[in-house]
Amino acid sequence: RRLVEEKEYPREMLESGLRFDPFFSIRGLAVDRENGWICHLSYTHKVASAWEGRHRVSRPNLMAEYSGKRALSPSERKRRLKPLNDLFSMAECCLMADTVQFFLDRDIPFCPRSAVNDVLGSITNTHISGDFHKLVAQEPEKYFEEKPHLKQVLDGMKDAGKRLIFVSNSPFWYCDAGMNYVVGPDWRDQWDVVITSAGKPAFYTEDNRPFREVDIGTGKLKFRQVLKLEKGRVYTAGCLKELTQCINWSHPLSSSSDQDDIPYDDIYSPLTSPNVMYVGDSLFADLVDAKREFGWTTAAVTPEVGWEIELQRKTEFRVAGKAIEMLLNSLRLYQRQLGTGLRSKEDLEVMDKMERLVSSWRDEQTRLLGNSFGSVFRARYQPSLFAHSLRRYCDLYMSNVGSLRHYSPQHRFYPESPKLLSHEIRGSNPECCDIDDDIFLDFDC
Repeated sequence: RRLVEEKEYPREMLESGLRFDPFFSIRGLAVDRENGWICHLSYTHKVASAWEGRHRVSRPNLMAEYSGKRALSPSERKRRLKPLNDLFSMAECCLMADTVQFFLDRDIPFCPRSAVNDVLGSITNTHISGDFHKLVAQEPEKYFEEKPHLKQVLDGMKDAGKRLIFVSNSPFWYCDAGMNYVVGPDWRDQWDVVITSAGKPAFYTEDNRPFREVDIGTGKLKFRQVLKLEKGRVYTAGCLKELTQCINWSHPLSSSSDQDDIPYDDIYSPLTSPNVMYVGDSLFADLVDAKREFGWTTAAVTPEVGWEIELQRKTEFRVAGKAIEMLLNSLRLYQRQLGTGLRSKEDLEVMDKMERLVSSWRDEQTRLLGNSFGSVFRARYQPSLFAHSLRRYCDLYMSNVGSLRHYSPQHRFYPESPKLLSHEIRGSNPECCDIDDDIFLDFDC
């Protein structure tokens, strides 16, 4: 509607039945401003797949657009690609694809860069206008998912003596409606500090944003200077430096019992150490700066983990995975038998056909995952850029905060040693794989 009424897009768009499709896109995509394509990037920034409108871009077109290597230089990426990483990006992807498809179906000439800017601007304006928040807050039971274990996790943290800080970019009245629904009317009692309309990531990166107190009754901002953050009150704006100066928690190196002692300096503040665990659901708006700038322990709420694991346990998905594994092992064995000499035309044709079979089975895996791009963690056969960023900036990730109920607040995680290179994963011979003896009797690693 904003595209039509504010950007003067064809009114037929309102009558063409365009609706948000939750099964079209995933998080971790990027839109190419030059052509309007929605791209899924691997951890090497290679374009693994792309969609123009509601049609997948063919491999030859991908190769032609991205210079045969399906990748862009760092300067080109910065100029052309707009990351779409959070949940709101799924709406951006869907509207982008539908808008492009609308123009293509009607042979309407359009500038992809302008269309991308208009769609992104319309979604952003809807978000910051408050219209979306008001609609959701009026019917929380319709739009909010129940979180039956969240209160249990918070209570466990409090009982263990943990200090809890609530920081949200949303306004107080919206946070209050949501937390009232999922936790209860006394939700503020569980937090030592409550900060709304925080303006992340500026909350982390700027150092001259004072706090304002929110009147809980009216929702209006008070004008008095905030020098101390008190439990039970609600604050807005601010920054990490101000937060450090406005709390009076005991200094880890201090033996003084005076709670009104001098505020910590930045070097020794317990808020700039790995003793702080930050839990968030927006990788680049929350977790990256928390890890990169302050060294916090970061935990990403990644709902995709839960339902992808469930899907991947199904027989059809496991069969597809085994088929891919068998084909790749056969290709390795075939090349080993051919030796180091040049391949004949027939040899190359056999390998091409087997590679196409692998691609078909990967398409089947994407279909089984129920969306156009497949796994949020895989870009075809490589880890996705989203997965790479998750690994780089997050110490933990989970499908929901309730998962923490399975662990003690003092639990220590000991992850397996990370292995990134083939020789670490497979041993001294990365081309050598274990294959069932009854299938490949002559294959001996």
